[in-house]
Amino acid sequence: MTVENIALVGFGAIGRSVFDLIADDSRLKINRIVVPAEHVQQVKDNLSQRTDAAQVVVSDHIPDNGRPDLIVECAGHSAIETHVLPALEAGTPCMVVSIGALSEPGLPEKLEAAAQAGGTQVQLLSGAIGGIDALAAARVAGLDEVTYVGRKPPLGWLGTPAQEKLDLHNLKEKALFFEGSARDAARLFPKNANVAATLSLAGVGLDKTTVKLYADPTVSENIHYYEAQGAFGFMGVTLKGKPLASNPKTSALTVYSVVRALKNRVQPVVV
Repeated sequence: MTVENIALVGFGAIGRSVFDLIADDSRLKINRIVVPAEHVQQVKDNLSQRTDAAQVVVSDHIPDNGRPDLIVECAGHSAIETHVLPALEAGTPCMVVSIGALSEPGLPEKLEAAAQAGGTQVQLLSGAIGGIDALAAARVAGLDEVTYVGRKPPLGWLGTPAQEKLDLHNLKEKALFFEGSARDAARLFPKNANVAATLSLAGVGLDKTTVKLYADPTVSENIHYYEAQGAFGFMGVTLKGKPLASNPKTSALTVYSVVRALKNRVQPVVV
């Protein structure tokens, strides 16, 4: 199969883990890493210790000449406007991890328009949640409702509006602190928006997807549950996600979803 020349936008916990997990796959080649200008030297220093990164270029932009075969965004919401939209317009296919960014009004339409203008495609990755293929398939026949319930240990909600409603340090039992639309959840909890946004885009949309968020002192991991009803019947999916060892706030499954998508581009059989 064809070797993919890949530009990786972002080299935080997700980007580094993706780089590590595909390093031994000769069919996939990351030849550029894009980070903010103030981080370029730090990433160069980091990669200088690795024998498998000798040919990797680190920069703060993707040049118009010598564009890659594929761009993988794992840098956060601002990278979509800065790097993904121009790349799509130039005809370069992209994969997007920061799905929560698409809760911003107008951004999904901008992505679609950019991909159409460039005659290419943007793939929105499933990230930390499973069953997205089944949910999207169920939508074909019509969905009546989709509800997402997110539970985290109380301290996992520090730095969010939850701490204004709850005493997160002394919580004794599960407490609901948000119930509303996926769009409102993404606006109020942008760092926790990716799962709800992914479900919304695969299902009934940001404004019709119901989100409930709990702080739960009885759990030690992030628990995602969603259910959907429609012409197809009923489905309920629960996922207890383990975090990355290098970053407890990032789901390991998010990284694996990127690796799977990349390997699917060069596999002779795709599941």
